[in-house]
Amino acid sequence: MRAALANWRARWSGRVPPPPGPRPFVTPEGVDLRLAVGLYTDRMSAFILDALIIIGLLIAISLLAMFGAWGFHRGSIGTEGALVIWLLGAFLLRNFYFIGFELRPGAATPGKRALGLRVIARDGGRLTADAVFARNAMRELEIFLPASFFLARGMGVDAGLIALGAIWSGVFVVFPLFNRDRLRLGDLAAGTMVIKVPKTTLRPELVQEGPATVRGVAFSEAQIDAYGIKELHVLEQVLRTGDRRTLAEVARRIRTKIAWDGPMDVTDRAFLSSYYAALRGRLESRALFGHRRQDKFDRV
Repeated sequence: MRAALANWRARWSGRVPPPPGPRPFVTPEGVDLRLAVGLYTDRMSAFILDALIIIGLLIAISLLAMFGAWGFHRGSIGTEGALVIWLLGAFLLRNFYFIGFELRPGAATPGKRALGLRVIARDGGRLTADAVFARNAMRELEIFLPASFFLARGMGVDAGLIALGAIWSGVFVVFPLFNRDRLRLGDLAAGTMVIKVPKTTLRPELVQEGPATVRGVAFSEAQIDAYGIKELHVLEQVLRTGDRRTLAEVARRIRTKIAWDGPMDVTDRAFLSSYYAALRGRLESRALFGHRRQDKFDRV
């Protein structure tokens, strides 16, 4: 009971511990990539940066609208036209700024990119347009509704109602603090999450980091053709990560897939390194003749 009360006080005082280490994240191929969940502070900082960008764009639109109204100085036509332009620009920015950037390949707004964050699908699949629309539609409830209550003014009963509304809607703002993956309501509705993008550094070729093949380990063309480019990239990531459990599981899956009947005393890493070298060589040689097999389901 005391531990629960201490945890509750820590959450409300702002001393909330970050998510403990990398989170297991299993792809549809069964590979655990171990991703770091985006911290609440990083997400808030990214949102503030994006909000500042939106405000800057709104100021630019306002200036353009003012110059437009000044240019059309005949009656109210210029003023009304400038107001329509401003309202249209504000509407597009508010509703499609986040959606437009998150639909791009990086799945991140400028603020998220600056903080090293991006949006992914929680099931390990492809981030769809429906998910992006759903998670951003909930922002009206999570951000703009609480902001409207906090900016509202009133007296008497109105002030009490505004205070109750601010308290009620404020729960949505701190909701990510009460779950392990720092999910917003929009993330829950859309099946998404925000992760910390690992820093990429140029590394030497994988086949040059160690022996590419092992004596006695050879594969037929049919066994090599069981996989494509996508699986090659996943296999490279597995070998670079070097997690023993993941190596064992991936090696088991590949042996089953290709009906491996070779020597079984070869270590999982040696087996996967040999298969990686063979698969890469096969795909590169086929690419010279215009054949690019994207994944294991591509029969071209």
